[in-house]
Amino acid sequence: MSTDIKVPAMGESVTEATVARWFKKEGDAVKRDEPLLELETDKVTVEVPAPADGALESISVKAGDTVQVGALLGTLAEGKAGAAKPAAKAEAPKAAAPAAAPAKPAAAPAPKSDVPAMPSAQRIAAESGLSTVSVAGTGKDGRVTKGDMLGALEARANKPSPTPSQPAGPRHNAAREEIVPMTRLRKTVALRLKESQNTAAQLTTFNEVDMTAVMAARATYKDAFEKKHGVKLGFMGFFAKAVVAALKELPNVNAEIEGDNIVYKNYYDIGIAVSTERGLVVPVVRDADQLSLAGVEKAIVDFGTRARDNKLKIEELQGGTFSITNGGVFGSLMSTPILNAPQSGILGMHKIQPRPMAIGDKIEIRPMMYLALSYDHRIVDGREAVTFLVKVKDNLEDPQRMLLDV
Repeated sequence: MSTDIKVPAMGESVTEATVARWFKKEGDAVKRDEPLLELETDKVTVEVPAPADGALESISVKAGDTVQVGALLGTLAEGKAGAAKPAAKAEAPKAAAPAAAPAKPAAAPAPKSDVPAMPSAQRIAAESGLSTVSVAGTGKDGRVTKGDMLGALEARANKPSPTPSQPAGPRHNAAREEIVPMTRLRKTVALRLKESQNTAAQLTTFNEVDMTAVMAARATYKDAFEKKHGVKLGFMGFFAKAVVAALKELPNVNAEIEGDNIVYKNYYDIGIAVSTERGLVVPVVRDADQLSLAGVEKAIVDFGTRARDNKLKIEELQGGTFSITNGGVFGSLMSTPILNAPQSGILGMHKIQPRPMAIGDKIEIRPMMYLALSYDHRIVDGREAVTFLVKVKDNLEDPQRMLLDV
């Protein structure tokens, strides 16, 4: 008995993926749930497991191919495994593969005048200037989806353009250069960051925070905290709680623009930027206001571990009302983070640097950190941005403020 291996559904906004690599070759024995291949989307890397015990009968796509959700990847012969299938038979599924991909509707999309685009697609159109009329819809009844718009934006970004500084012909120093294709994740990060710069009126305001109180709390309670909760007491939990407290007082920083409207978010889903070898990902700590400090720390440690192991789920990277990025772990003293669109604010943490500070009538050496808030000036005024950053600073310099809610 043969079983089709197809591209799994990977979230509402994900319509296609790139085959990163096959772990098995035709004829190899496999066990149920054993990874067969790796798919790379614009958000995460996904492993496709074997649906049953058996042998990999055929492979319909090769590494580097782009496949739609639902497309045929190969077939599995269930039962006794290990015998390679003759080459002549293996070719048949390859020829049939395009017809088996159900991701694109067979009928032509309905006229755009009759079928409106999805709201998320309309928002992207308003922000990017790309009309939904020029994009083929793959949603129900031919509607243009968020995934269709992101794909069209990626295609526009990847469209070849003249490069006068690099004429056709042999490359200078080609023997000492290496050309490596960008991963889908890297291309998507690049596209979205540039689109964010082109769309939002981005501005950054700075302040500095004295980390004495936070560091003292960690030194006093770190052992007891780890013993009770099974996780180390880090800095990010304090920052996440300080940010949530400030967002509650300045709701515009937690809102986003959708067309001509402002969408206020009465919840606090905080994205935590994580750098991996494949690129930047931003898993989201849901309802951070309802979590204890230990709950936030556990979520952040879990996300960081799974991000580096490429084990994050699509839904864990979607949404988010505000983001935090920590360049300090790499030694950055100051930076201007780029907004994670369509969010209106992102907080940049930096390296803790001992500096002489005037404390009353004395000069003392204090552990200081520069904070940076990049914000969308279309929705957040300068007064609100500065006030937000001051509140974050106050919460960190006196952590009891967060406990007492003052």
